[in-house]
Amino acid sequence: MSADGGNSNARKLNEVSGNLQHHVDVGNRYTCPMCPSVVQEGPGDCPMCGMALEPVDILNADQGENPELTDFRQRLKWGLGFLTPLFIISMSSHLGWNVLEGLATARQSLWIELGLASPIVLWVGWPFLLRGGKSVVRRNFNMFTLIAMGVATAYVFSIAATLAPEQFPPGFRQPDGSVSVYFEAAAMIVVLVLVGQIMELHAREKTGSAIRKLLDLNPQTARRVLPDGNIEDIPVCHLAVGDKLRIKPGDKIPTDGMVLDGQSGIDESMISGEPAEVHKIPGDPVTGATINGNGSLLVEVTKVGKDTLLSQIIALTIAAQRTRAPAQRLVDSVSKVFVPTVVLIAALSFVGWMYWGPDPALAYGIVSAVSVLVIACPCALGLATPMAIMTAVGRGARAGVLIKEAAALEQFANVDTLVIDKTGTLSEGKPCLTSVLPVNGFAQTEVLGMAMGLEQQSEHPLADAIVSGAAARNVNAPKAVAFKAVSGKGVQGLIAGKQILVGNAKFLNRNGISCREYAHIARARSEKGETVVYVSLNQQIAGLISVSDQIKPTTRKSLTQLTGVGTRVIMVTGDDTATAESIGGNLGITEIHAGVLPAEKAEIVKDLQLQGRIVAMAGDGINDAPALAQADVGIAMGNGTDVAIESADITLVKGDLSALVRARNLSTATVRNIKQNLFLAMVYNALSVPVAAGVLYPVFGILISPIFSAAAMSLSSVCVIANALRLRTQILDRRTNF
Repeated sequence: MSADGGNSNARKLNEVSGNLQHHVDVGNRYTCPMCPSVVQEGPGDCPMCGMALEPVDILNADQGENPELTDFRQRLKWGLGFLTPLFIISMSSHLGWNVLEGLATARQSLWIELGLASPIVLWVGWPFLLRGGKSVVRRNFNMFTLIAMGVATAYVFSIAATLAPEQFPPGFRQPDGSVSVYFEAAAMIVVLVLVGQIMELHAREKTGSAIRKLLDLNPQTARRVLPDGNIEDIPVCHLAVGDKLRIKPGDKIPTDGMVLDGQSGIDESMISGEPAEVHKIPGDPVTGATINGNGSLLVEVTKVGKDTLLSQIIALTIAAQRTRAPAQRLVDSVSKVFVPTVVLIAALSFVGWMYWGPDPALAYGIVSAVSVLVIACPCALGLATPMAIMTAVGRGARAGVLIKEAAALEQFANVDTLVIDKTGTLSEGKPCLTSVLPVNGFAQTEVLGMAMGLEQQSEHPLADAIVSGAAARNVNAPKAVAFKAVSGKGVQGLIAGKQILVGNAKFLNRNGISCREYAHIARARSEKGETVVYVSLNQQIAGLISVSDQIKPTTRKSLTQLTGVGTRVIMVTGDDTATAESIGGNLGITEIHAGVLPAEKAEIVKDLQLQGRIVAMAGDGINDAPALAQADVGIAMGNGTDVAIESADITLVKGDLSALVRARNLSTATVRNIKQNLFLAMVYNALSVPVAAGVLYPVFGILISPIFSAAAMSLSSVCVIANALRLRTQILDRRTNF
């Protein structure tokens, strides 16, 4: 990137960030991550979906572990402690033998089961019962409604069977007069739901880690220049607009400012994504958290706190995360109809048996209603999505695809537009030596040797590329003395007493060496996306060296596969237009946005979403974080920055775009599997609920008891699990999976 282009981007970025006002006084407000429209004062549960609310201002919130997660983990320990003996006792009784034989009678075993199940249901499962009760009061039925119904029904029925078995029909009593109980079913439902909630809370706990990593980019202290010329180290939070700061070589710039004195190259890759340094002179803006090169600068503070560019990037990321609503769960939609339907069927069954059933009518009515509610417990329905997701996550990990957000895995199958960064995503993200063109009778090894001798003393990314490329060609570097670097332009020194210059055309022209004769060569190389460096010996040009960021080997094939199935590919990059168009043309990408800044990347994604497009964003840099958060599906390269990875929903472990194709195939297969699971669960409920209500009794004399209802409920869950496990052997490299 040229110095002029970099400064132009910086000024443009300051204009964009100056217009953003994302930070507001949020106070003690809480919101739901699934329902962003829900905002209230103080913590609580979402009135829509029942999830626990989280602070709106995650930056100023306590960064310790979520109190609810801590509480649920404690409940799980106690739940497992009580469930283990309960499960052993109850299963042994169902199999016809008493594990407590000799220690307790069958009747006493029931009381032991009651004692073990009660803490699980009434304390461990209390949050779910409470949310289920609230959903009924608010008439916003959801999964917690179904869970509370199933748990409460199994538990209350079992208590009745323990306390008054003689009130049940003879057909439901054992030879010893007891009635089968389902304490273990109620307890198992609670513990399984609790495990799922802990997994979900743990995933949500990581939501703010990307923001905190961005905050960690800022240095903690700054060197403030006092009016008398002395320097003091102060915390960055104490800086004020107008303060003068001394920035030493290699320092991170503490906050946004303007150069007053000195010259240096600044690594602004966190903003632009491009590795080349941007040359700064007096009057140029600098950005907080960018890294100073080898020059010393005097900088005047122009922005502090929430007004800085880094804070604006953080604000953009937060805003995108808040407004990005996950895919609405089909289960929740079904629950709104399914719950009242099941309750109505149970009520009608009870009334029907009361009026038209044989004696004891009341007992038959209760058994029938309980069977309906138990068999309708949403185990299979609740397992349909998480089992498929859990299996798919494991399959993706083996294929180099790490999935952080389940909703993104589902949504990826519907993506029709891919917005993709250039540097580090389409390309390797690291400059390398492309070609050496010697002129005026010099040999390639001579040109490379002179350049290598000087550049090995430089820290510039282009210097690293030249040195590495020369070493790979077995070129030996001669010793250079009197080395001097001119930031943003080039280097110079003496080799064997001869003056050597390595740099851009402006650098050589400034030293009285004309590059006009070779301008057409440099221009042709630039149009191919290469950066040209001139090498001169004693005022005579010896050769031209081209350095470029190479396209990843799998990029072209992967993009062809994606576009071949109708995916619209758009390249966005902070690089200049010529380089971007060269790379895009080489890859067959026709839609290109060059010179794009972090705020603008997120805006591009948002504009596409407003057009009705379902957008995936792939990137690897800090500057991509807002866009990754804004996109319906954010995809990070595993060899990129931690901030990008934390902001994304999916990470490609090796940064290989062929993994992007595998991720899309996995998403398609997973969505198909989820639909199959939901179909199995719904068909099961559609067939079993009427049978449990007693529709077969008038004709065939068949009335299933709650024990068979529980068995049928378990069988449906086994079917769903078995179907989900098929994803473990899913082949992800077949194009037909699209």
